[in-house]
Amino acid sequence: MVFRSKANLLLRYFVTSLSPKLSVSLLYRIYHRKKLNLKEPQTLDEKIQWMKLNYYKDNELVKQCADKYRVRDYVESCGLGHILNPLLHTFHHASEIDWSILPQKFVLKWNFGCGGNVICDDKEKLDIPSTIRDLDKFEKIKFHLIAAEPQYNFDEKLILCEQFIETEDGLSPVDYKFYCFNGEAKYVLCCIGRGTKEKPDFYFFNRQWQLQRLNHQGQAAPEGFTIPKPDGMDQLFEYAEVLSKPFPFVRADFYLEKGKAYFGELTFTPAGGFDKGRLPETDLLFGQMVQLPTLR
Repeated sequence: MVFRSKANLLLRYFVTSLSPKLSVSLLYRIYHRKKLNLKEPQTLDEKIQWMKLNYYKDNELVKQCADKYRVRDYVESCGLGHILNPLLHTFHHASEIDWSILPQKFVLKWNFGCGGNVICDDKEKLDIPSTIRDLDKFEKIKFHLIAAEPQYNFDEKLILCEQFIETEDGLSPVDYKFYCFNGEAKYVLCCIGRGTKEKPDFYFFNRQWQLQRLNHQGQAAPEGFTIPKPDGMDQLFEYAEVLSKPFPFVRADFYLEKGKAYFGELTFTPAGGFDKGRLPETDLLFGQMVQLPTLR
């Protein structure tokens, strides 16, 4: 796990508590080197900042779906309970974990924020005291104040213990991130090599499984580049559209292993809405696909 410095966190907490609008405006200028346009947002990241301030803060469905525990009820309600990764246990604090009842392989994750996951493929080799310290540190982070993400401002924090997703090669499963605009899954971002290299590879594909040169790696890929289309990909596009239907924008994350689909999470603010991985023209293209809700 990677934790920001305490001074950085406290400064972000202070500015967001003082004014969420000031917080997102400052961070947007730092990351994108330009002024944030909230009056007439055009890019995806600008529209994400607008939704943070005007749509996410009071939207109970968004808050439910940002909670990695409560989102399971939403997935069930959409008729997709069969793609939920089995939940083995829940704990309120790391000190409550009964390590003796956990299987040899498992995944631990907090129900809020991003990161902080513990992927254990052999309990005998796990440094339990260090893992407890990391989980304790993560619990104290006020994620809703780091980048003014109000969907993470909920009271009950839980550690989820989920089933370890076995792969044929013993590596981490490929992560498929579907970019959904007003209920339409337009692109999937394939995250390849997580856990095997310092930086995974990221490539966008459309529904016809054609490479889309929407990020730096895609832009640099040679002519004719592709990766094998996995079994079950068409079904994932359908699942993503079912889950994303109520929202102007959401990224729906899944795993696929031997054709079996597993739900990952719903992400409303990728990279906090300050994503430098996309090309500027992609940020504009994606923004044009988002129809912002009308405020009352």
